[in-house]
Amino acid sequence: MHILVLDTKNRVVEHAKRYKGTVNSSVLRSSEVFRPAVVRNCPHIIVCHNHPSGDPTPSPEDIDITRQLVEAGRLLEIELLDHVVIGNPRYVSLKEQMRW
Repeated sequence: MHILVLDTKNRVVEHAKRYKGTVNSSVLRSSEVFRPAVVRNCPHIIVCHNHPSGDPTPSPEDIDITRQLVEAGRLLEIELLDHVVIGNPRYVSLKEQMRW
C-alpha cells in the first residue's frame, strides 16, 4: 500500500510505502495510514495498492477498509481523496465506485 500525502493545493508532500502484503492479504491500520499526514499537518491523502492477480476489482475487504479510512479521516479532518486499486492494465477508483 502506498500513501500520497497532499497539501492544501493537492501537491504531493510525501509518498510513503506503508504495507507489503502477501499474495492475497494485507494487515491495515487506519492510524498508520494517516500518520504521515498528521505528522506533516496535511489535509488530504490518496491511498493505492495493487492486486497481484492483475484484476483491479475491489474485494469486500477493500471496500470495508475504505469505509473505515473515510470515517477515520473525517474524525482527523484529513480527507481521503481516493483509494485506487491497480491491476494490469486497468485500475479502479473506489471514490468513483462508492461515491463518498
